[in-house]
Amino acid sequence: MGGGGAVSDWLIVLGMGVVTFAIRMSMILGSGRLTISEPLRRALRFAPAAVLSAIIAPELLQPGGGLDLSLANERLLAGLLAIIVAWRTDSMIWTVVIGMGALWLLQAIDWTTLVAWPSLSWLVG
Repeated sequence: MGGGGAVSDWLIVLGMGVVTFAIRMSMILGSGRLTISEPLRRALRFAPAAVLSAIIAPELLQPGGGLDLSLANERLLAGLLAIIVAWRTDSMIWTVVIGMGALWLLQAIDWTTLVAWPSLSWLVG
């Protein structure tokens, strides 16, 4: 961490914990006094999906830092398969198992080399 020594580093971590706890506790204690309008309540239902999409999309579309929409992008292919599984089964467990299994399989068989194989070069575009 910083150059101030171990004690000040621990004080910083402790302070961050106290601030985080205070922010969360203020929401819990104040929740009975706060009324949320129905349009806002409906909009907040989409917050978890929006946050999850914001975390996952860059990992699928930019695995090396730049936009990669090719068939050589193993993460994108595994992610698309996971999306199909989630849509068809509504099962989080199957979505994770199939998506991660596909990613590990594509990485194990060195998918990027296979896609670059001369007879499959038309797939890459």
